[in-house]
Amino acid sequence: MINKVILVGNLGKDPEVRVLESGTKVAKFPMATNENYRDKNNEWQTVTEWHNVILWRYLAESAERQLKKGSLVYIEGKLTHRKYQDKDGNDRYVTEVVANIMRSLERRDSQGGGSPFPSEENDPFVAGSSSGSSSGSNASSAPTSSASDSDEEEDDLPF
Repeated sequence: MINKVILVGNLGKDPEVRVLESGTKVAKFPMATNENYRDKNNEWQTVTEWHNVILWRYLAESAERQLKKGSLVYIEGKLTHRKYQDKDGNDRYVTEVVANIMRSLERRDSQGGGSPFPSEENDPFVAGSSSGSSSGSNASSAPTSSASDSDEEEDDLPF
């Protein structure tokens, strides 16, 4: 089974960062994604979807340092659903994206070129990477391929 979400969009407000009693940081923010299409009158329309994003530990710390309202960000994670009761005792349901990869897509003057999307094994914005804190992480790393077995892996695609 697969539960994977990839979003590229803008923050709706500054990340809200809390520190739990255990000392663990958690960040939350709404994120907007846009879909553009032409309607039957051949006019461009934009549909905006809002997503609730949750980041834990060092990803929360990175979000706190780097992101603000309007920031363009790449998020990769999983969908989660939870139920809670409001102050009146009514059941409420919420869907959230729990991120395990976060990358700011804002340009930085001191860094040039390259893809803004995560691909490096030691990326500090990837949960479970060797440069970030991996305690308690169950993220698996993909095996690296050598030139001799790269031909065999090309046929491994599911489509």
